[in-house]
Amino acid sequence: MKQHGIICSMSRKGNCWDNAVTESFFHSLKVELINKDIFESREKAINNIFDYIEVFYNRQRKHSHLDYQSPSEYEKIVA
Repeated sequence: MKQHGIICSMSRKGNCWDNAVTESFFHSLKVELINKDIFESREKAINNIFDYIEVFYNRQRKHSHLDYQSPSEYEKIVA
């Protein structure tokens, strides 16, 4: 990794928890959007992924970690 200028994303040896949230998000993205569609172009894929994140994932999708509220609902309560 050092030879190629790559920085390891783990905080210390054997501690893989840093990536758990990201891996969970990408799993949801793949299952709920990517695996269901065949995108006609790169631009269409970018637009659909943007809509998934900004419209659905952050504003509508219920998250078990947030007591089954969307992130936007949760933000209104804790703000």
